[in-house]
Amino acid sequence: MLSKEIVVPAIEIKQGKKQKIYAFAIDGKLLPKITTISRVKRDENISITGYQRPEISPHVDEIRRYLESDNPLLPNALVVAFNPIVKFKPDNTQPGSAFGSIGQLVIPVEENQLDEDKPGWIVDGQQRSAAIRNARVKGFNLCVIAFITSDVEEQREQFILVNETKPLPSLLIDELLPSTQVTLPKRLSRRVLPNRLIERLNSDGDSPFKGIIKTQTRNEGVVSAGPLVTALSGSITNGALYEFRDPQTGDGDVEKMLLVLKHYWSAVKESFPKAWGLPSRKSRLMHGTGIRSMSFLMDEILASYSDISKVTETHFYEEIQTIVPYCKWTTGTWKFSNGESKKWNEIQNLSNDRDQVTRYLVRSYHQNST
Repeated sequence: MLSKEIVVPAIEIKQGKKQKIYAFAIDGKLLPKITTISRVKRDENISITGYQRPEISPHVDEIRRYLESDNPLLPNALVVAFNPIVKFKPDNTQPGSAFGSIGQLVIPVEENQLDEDKPGWIVDGQQRSAAIRNARVKGFNLCVIAFITSDVEEQREQFILVNETKPLPSLLIDELLPSTQVTLPKRLSRRVLPNRLIERLNSDGDSPFKGIIKTQTRNEGVVSAGPLVTALSGSITNGALYEFRDPQTGDGDVEKMLLVLKHYWSAVKESFPKAWGLPSRKSRLMHGTGIRSMSFLMDEILASYSDISKVTETHFYEEIQTIVPYCKWTTGTWKFSNGESKKWNEIQNLSNDRDQVTRYLVRSYHQNST
C-alpha cells in the first residue's frame, strides 16, 4: 500500500532567470497514482479547457506490445506539470552548481484520489504512460521532466511547444530502418523489408537504380524513395513478391526478391532508355505515378508465371513491349480508354492519376499480350 508521499531522487535544473525543472526516474506503473490527463474539451461557455488529446488506442497498443518484448527501451522523458503541493528538498550535503541542485522530489498521494485532486498532469507522454499502465509487466522505470506551476495556461503552452517540435523526416527514418535490429512497432516493421531492398537497389552494381534513388543521405537521386517503399510494400503484401515473404515474421528472401526486381526494372530501363534516369519533372517514369504504376504492372505480368524466380530480363522486356507505344513518359499525350486525354507533364502524383495510368497500362498489356 502506498504511503502518503512518494519521494524520488531528483535534480533541480535552473532555466532562465526564474524557471526550474526537475529530472527524475519513476516506475511508470505509479504514474496513474500521481498524474492525470487534462483532455481537450469545451466547457459550458464553449471555451477550450485542458490541453491533452484523447488516447489513441492503436498507438497505445503498439507501444504496449513493444514494452512486452524482450528488451524494450524508452529513452524519451515524459513531461509532467505538478501543482505547488509537490516540493523539492535539496540535499545540503551535496555541492550545488550554477546548473542546479541534487535533492529529492516529495509528491503527496492519497489512496482512491479523484483525478482532479492528483498533483500532476501529463503534458507529453500520454500514450507511453497508458501503454505502461496496460502492459503485462511488473514495472517499467522511465525518465520524467517536471515543472511546478498552478497556471493551466503555462501547462497548455508547454504542451503546444513540446508537440510542435518537428518530427524526424520520414526519409531519414526509412533509411535507418534496415540496420535496426530491435523490436519495432508494426507500422515501422512493415517498412523494414522494402527499405532493405531499396538500400540494395541503390548500391548494388547490377541494379538499374544504382545511385539514382533519392534518400535523406543521397540527395543526388532522381527517384524518390517514398513511392518505391509504397510500391514494394504492396508487392510484398499482396503482389508477386509475397511468394518470398515469411508471413509469420514479416521478413523475406531478400536475394530472390532482388533478382526479380533487378530483372524487371532493367527491362523497364531498356524499354524506355530516353525516360530513364531523368528528374521527375522531365520524365514521369521516374515520377511517383510512373514508379507505382509500373510496379503494379510487374505484379500483373508475374501473375501468369508459375515460377517467378525464373523470369529473366528478356522475358520481362518482351512483355513490356506490349505497352511501350501507349506510354508518354517524356513527350506526347496519354489517350486513356475512357476517352480522356492528358499531356505527359499533366500527370501528377495523385491517387486519381496513379489509378488512371495503372488501369490503362494493365488494360493495354492484357489486350496486346499473346
